Amino acid sequence: MFNKLKQYKDLKSQANQFQEMLAKEEAEGEAAFGKVKVIMNGNNEVLEVKIDPELLTQGDSLEMALVEAYNDAQNKVKKIMIEKVKEYGLPGGMGM
Repeated sequence: MFNKLKQYKDLKSQANQFQEMLAKEEAEGEAAFGKVKVIMNGNNEVLEVKIDPELLTQGDSLEMALVEAYNDAQNKVKKIMIEKVKEYGLPGGMGM
C-alpha cells in the first residue's frame, strides 16, 4: 500500500513539473491576416489578445477572427504539448 502511495506521489510530482514546464511555453494564434492575435501558454491560458483598431468597429468580423485566432493558438499549444510529452517521457504519453 505504501508503495502505491509513493508511486502516486511521484506521478503527481511529475505532473506538476510538467505543468510548470508548459506554463513557460507560448503559442500565438492569428486571424484576419494578422490583425487579431491570441497568445496562450502551454496550459491553455490566454496571456494576451491583440486586435488591430481597424477591426474594432466590425463586430461580426472581429468575433469570427477572435474565435479563429483562439483556435489557431490552441492547436499550436496541442502540438507543443505533444512534443513536450515526447521529450519528458511521461508514461503512456498521457493519452496523447
